[in-house]
This record gives sequence, structure tokens and C-alpha cells, in this order.
Amino acid sequence: MIRVGIVALVVIALLVAAVWVLQRRLIYYPDNSPVPPADRLITGAEDVTLTTSDGLELGAWYVPPASGDPRMTVLVAAGNAGNRADRALLASDLAAAGFATLLFDYHGYGGNPGHPGEDGLALDVRAARRHLVDERRVPPERLLYFGESLGTGVVTELATQHPPAGLLLRSPFVDLASVGAAHYPFLPVRLLLRDRFPVAEYVARIDVPTTVVYGTADIVVPPDQSARVADAARGPVETVVLAGAGHNDDVMFGGAEIVRATADLAARALRAP
Repeated sequence: MIRVGIVALVVIALLVAAVWVLQRRLIYYPDNSPVPPADRLITGAEDVTLTTSDGLELGAWYVPPASGDPRMTVLVAAGNAGNRADRALLASDLAAAGFATLLFDYHGYGGNPGHPGEDGLALDVRAARRHLVDERRVPPERLLYFGESLGTGVVTELATQHPPAGLLLRSPFVDLASVGAAHYPFLPVRLLLRDRFPVAEYVARIDVPTTVVYGTADIVVPPDQSARVADAARGPVETVVLAGAGHNDDVMFGGAEIVRATADLAARALRAP
């Protein structure tokens, strides 16, 4: 029995060590392949280069509304997989509804240099915001942040320092450790994680109109965690629950429900004092 116990402890220790060393490979799944020109996938879209405060150049797409001036501009922070080409449908649908959109890729995604991590993603989203506010002269009161899964941690952190007109959180989690604990209950996830993304903590500090969107069949981010984020929000919050939708279903990446949620948020933001 003693020998069995020792073997079990060794196995657990090796597993913990592997998770510590490889954790960012378990969190981030970048598609680092070259991204096609923006206008090849989205009519009227522009290729943009963002420069972070630490000197990295990042690829991005600016997508204007299909016609006229933008109702508002949407800064999209993606989830942990793929690249901006995977969000082309979202940008196209928002453009058809009268919104301008900026899609950008993080460190190590979409042909960008570097490796992703919480601190680096914070620099990336600030470069995206600077492009919109400083170069395109988008007033902050006409700017929405749209965070997708991991991106909810990126935009909520940004919003604590640079509040938007409104905040849309798609499949948010309480914090990254809570997601990890749900998937790996046998590991001391909170002790191991370097990257935290405490979304619920951030939204409790942000007093802007907020919309939380999640699917009831999400097996990546437990739906109850998204509901807890909505409960934690300091600003006026609306929740859009998509019955039967999973984390990576098409309905979560564009289409009528996401566009309607964005349009409703924009209307609320324009009415806000």
C-alpha cells in the first residue's frame, strides 16, 4: 500500500509539473498561418497594422459599415483559438447592420510575432483601441467592446482603465481558474495558473451598459459562470441566453442573435446618461 501511495504521489507530482510548464499551450491555441487580405473575405475591409507599446506589429482588419456612417464602432477581442479570418462573418453581419468593426490578432496569432499571455494581450487590445480613438477619431462614447470567451477577460481589463460606451461579453467566465477547475477538478488549478483573467472582478468595477450572451449547451465555459458574471456586473446588464447553443456553434460567431444583442446594447449606450 505504501508503494502504491508513493507511485500515486509521483504521478500527481509529474502531472502538476507538466501543467505548470505547458499551461499556456493548454490555454492558447493560435492559428499562426498567414491571413488573407481583408477585402478578399469582407467587401470594403482594410488591412491595418497596429503597434503595441513594446514595439510589436500586429495584423488587424478595419471593417466599415456597409453604407453610411457607423452607428457605433465595435472593438472585437477574440477567444483563444483561430485568427481574425474566423471572425469575418461577425464583422460582415455587423457591417450590414451599420456598425464599423476592428478585428485584430493577439501576440502569436494570425502571423503576428510573439507568444500569447495575459500581459501581452493587454498590450494588444490597447494598441487596437489607440488605432480607433487616435487614428480613426472614434469618440469613446461611440465605441463598444465585444469580448469572446477568453476575450472577455481582455476587454473587461481594458474597460477598467478605458471605459467604453457599452460592453458585450460572449461566453464569459468568472475567472480562468474557475474554468480550469471545472475541467480539471483533481488539480490545484488556482495555485498553478500564471494567467488569471478575473472577469467577474473586473465587471464589478465597470459602470457601463453590459450585455452577457451565452449558450445553454456550452461545455467549454459552464453556463452558470456566464450567469455569475452577469450578476456581478456593476452597470445595467442584460442577458441573452441562446437555448441549445454550444461554445463554438455558428450562432455564437455571427447571425441575427449576436447582431440584435449588439444593436440593443448600442441603443442602451446611446441612451445612457
